[in-house]
Amino acid sequence: MNQILELFPQKVVFSVGELTRRIKDLLEDKLREVLVDGEISNYKTAASGHTYFTLKDETAQIRVVLFKQNKKFIPFKLEDGQRVIVKGYVTVYEPRGEYQILAQEIYPKGAGALQLAFEQLKEKLSKEGLFDPKHKKPIPSVPQTIGVITSPTGAAIRDILRVIKRRFANVRILIYPVKVQGEGAAEEIARGIKIMNQLREAEVLIIGRGGGSLEDLWAFNEEIVARAISESSIPIISAVGHEIDFTISDLVADLRAPTPSAAAELVV
Repeated sequence: MNQILELFPQKVVFSVGELTRRIKDLLEDKLREVLVDGEISNYKTAASGHTYFTLKDETAQIRVVLFKQNKKFIPFKLEDGQRVIVKGYVTVYEPRGEYQILAQEIYPKGAGALQLAFEQLKEKLSKEGLFDPKHKKPIPSVPQTIGVITSPTGAAIRDILRVIKRRFANVRILIYPVKVQGEGAAEEIARGIKIMNQLREAEVLIIGRGGGSLEDLWAFNEEIVARAISESSIPIISAVGHEIDFTISDLVADLRAPTPSAAAELVV
């Protein structure tokens, strides 16, 4: 050992751990946040719920870790062969001396994340037969009790009530109030459908909301809502947004109305 130190005077001898920590500190200091463009390969999810994959291009590759708690912020399904942009920071996994990216957000290259998520879920549910016309239940011609699942303060409920009362004043209306956008909205809508089915009082259900952006309408593109509609024994009319808006709920429902007002007209 002394002979080696004599050959390299003024040099510090690191342990493997010390050098690795020094490299880790330098990388994390210089590359606090990066955006990296590449193709996903070797994608896998561990029993812990964390996801691991390689991001590669024609010349190099780097490991990426996506922790379980961050996956909920990525609306589309990740899979091998996708071209994506990963936002995160570079760190070193000390036990193996490997540098990697800890992903915070992932964006699809080309199509928008929400549009890609829509297409992925649409394809999945279509293969399962949830859009098949043979599963559509008939809408009763003169229902005595109508259930409405929507926001109690939005324009949609006002339009629905106004049209129904004008056309068929004696009908009974049950309102199940829910959030129609934002975190937890999809779960509330799905729960409303299930509770209305348990009550067995409404002969037909209207679910929906007024217009908005793709992000605003997103609760009606969630799988949990699509499956609740599919499993409902009560016929459901989907009335989401404006005439040009299409959601997964529209495709699964027994009848699609272009607007909430149109749903009210169709139901009576």
